Amino acid sequence: MSNPSVKSFWDEPTGSWQYVFHDPETMKGAIVDPVLDFDPFSGATSTANAERILDYVREAGIEVVWILDTHPHADHFSAAQWLSERTGAPTGIGEKVTGVQALWKEIYNLPPEFPTDGRQWDRLFADGETFMIGEIPVRVMFSPGHTLASITYVAGDAAFVHDTLMMPDSGSSRADFPGGSSKALYDSIQAILALPDDTRIFVGHDYAPGGREARCEATVAEHKVANVHFRDAPSEATFRALRDARDATLPLPRLMLAALQINIRGGRLPDAEGNTRSYLKIPLNAFHAR
Repeated sequence: MSNPSVKSFWDEPTGSWQYVFHDPETMKGAIVDPVLDFDPFSGATSTANAERILDYVREAGIEVVWILDTHPHADHFSAAQWLSERTGAPTGIGEKVTGVQALWKEIYNLPPEFPTDGRQWDRLFADGETFMIGEIPVRVMFSPGHTLASITYVAGDAAFVHDTLMMPDSGSSRADFPGGSSKALYDSIQAILALPDDTRIFVGHDYAPGGREARCEATVAEHKVANVHFRDAPSEATFRALRDARDATLPLPRLMLAALQINIRGGRLPDAEGNTRSYLKIPLNAFHAR
């Protein structure tokens, strides 16, 4: 079995990493967590990130066979649907996304007919399920904590861990969003760090502490030695106390209330109204300012 070739794409405004990985033998590949650009001041969406990914796969001769979300993101819009329409590739996400949809349907007071069965994606993956990218098996690991629906895709020696781990000098991701859990996050990270030491961990975000360049990759071994939240093998209680205290100081992501409306729809805008425009709803006083 070969290991995938991985190409990363950085979106500086949201601090997000997007990925294309492919089987070098068959040139079949997948896109992970693509970003749909959004200007919160004008309300305009655009596709510069997604077009950059499309240009790469076309120039490299990669046949995209899956568009994969790891979870409904809180800090950027998903371009999964836009890319699916242009590549013909199906979309996939973890099956627990239905819980996220139900939770945010209530927060946004969406109409009763809004579906919360995950039909916005072509495939809902179960924990432990395996599918193929060319000749490379991809295993799905349920890894909640950051959200209740988060999953990790393990393809050969590469693991796309979404917003569970950060780079070693940043530690782990927050667990205070609706449906989040520091206990679940601890268990998920322990499972990720139980992967082989040479597994390449690809993170969903990096905020480049200390002004260093943004990075996206470190091995399991490097996390065990250097991850600021896990290098000393903390107990669950120690990690949860650290994580919960840190989360209590963090503001909500600036795009969260906009982004979840798009991302629980699989990257689609809300249905256009009579004037042909789509609109976002902002629930006032549903969250406390920090």
